[in-house]
Amino acid sequence: MPGLMMRINLIYAALERTVFDRMSGLARETGAINLGQGYPDTPPPEPLIEAAARALRDRSNQYPPGAGLPQLREAICGYYARRQELSLDPDQVTVTSGATEAIAAAVLALVSPGDEVILFQPAYDAYAPMVRRAGGVPVSVPLAPPEFAYPLEMLERAITSRTRVLMLNDPLNPAGTVASEAELAGLARLCVAHDLVAICDEVWEDVRFDRIAHRSLMAFPGMSARSVKIGSAGKIFGLTGWKIGWMAGAGAIGTALARAHQFLTFASAPPLQWAVAEGLAMPDAMLDAQRAGWASARSRLQAGLESAGFAVLPNAATWFLCVDLAQSGIAMDDATFAERAVREAGVATIPVSALYETSPRPTSIVRLCFTKPDAVLDEAVARLAAFRAGST
Repeated sequence: MPGLMMRINLIYAALERTVFDRMSGLARETGAINLGQGYPDTPPPEPLIEAAARALRDRSNQYPPGAGLPQLREAICGYYARRQELSLDPDQVTVTSGATEAIAAAVLALVSPGDEVILFQPAYDAYAPMVRRAGGVPVSVPLAPPEFAYPLEMLERAITSRTRVLMLNDPLNPAGTVASEAELAGLARLCVAHDLVAICDEVWEDVRFDRIAHRSLMAFPGMSARSVKIGSAGKIFGLTGWKIGWMAGAGAIGTALARAHQFLTFASAPPLQWAVAEGLAMPDAMLDAQRAGWASARSRLQAGLESAGFAVLPNAATWFLCVDLAQSGIAMDDATFAERAVREAGVATIPVSALYETSPRPTSIVRLCFTKPDAVLDEAVARLAAFRAGST
């Protein structure tokens, strides 16, 4: 028993709560406005709610196929063909319980003990623990604000004979930046040259404000057979609690993904799968209207923060804006600011340094979620402005 307890302690007890869980917990405890964890407080598309209710009443509520309802997998392929001119076959697609499960399945399927996995920093904080749990070795390549550009020369130096996988989150959370065509082409070139598989976390692919269609790394020369594409209905439709995601891969990669998934959740709620299938086939105008609402909220928060003296970094995608505290004249690191802001100002944010594993890391950037009602954003800005005035 002591040996068993030691193993449990080493594997899990040493892991800290995620920064998102901790800051949301503080927001609940203190009654603060939660601009930390990323989810919309605005109404979702009503047709999807109606579709889910109808499916709950009229369709099966029993186990669906493990790979997902055929109708949903077909709808995913149709959606990508229409929105991104990407050709996928339904047999390449596996439906998952959110994108995080897809990431876990992809890592378990593709990473063996001792394999090195390239992780760009900042990164979603689940990446590195998942790689380690599979026996892999995370190798960090830092991205520097404000552009968070991909340093291709540094990346090539980080690749060794043990490197097997590159993980790419584009658009990038938390920065809200988008990889350029040249950067994506460079990443594809390195993956092909070094025989790497790319796990592409593209959940923000349709939450863009630059009027440029998303292009998947999977679409670049040589990448269709060495990529995993991960998507999320939660991000596309603003329905994060539904936890319907998916992953796509060709040939042996697709088979491995499906086999890993069947021993994780096996299947996700069928009424929600039916509803997402309907949603993906709905006219693009429905999505455009929702994007317009998010874009308006983004502009409102940015204008409010800038008028209060905060330096807001460039943003082209996601539900997040980042503020540079140092450029704003605030002599606090991001972790201190986030801790004090939630307790003293009543606004929860995310310190971006928590999403870097290695040093040097920026320590003056905080992330704020803008998909909230106007009145909530205005009150958050007023509170942050008063806090700034009283602490500088």
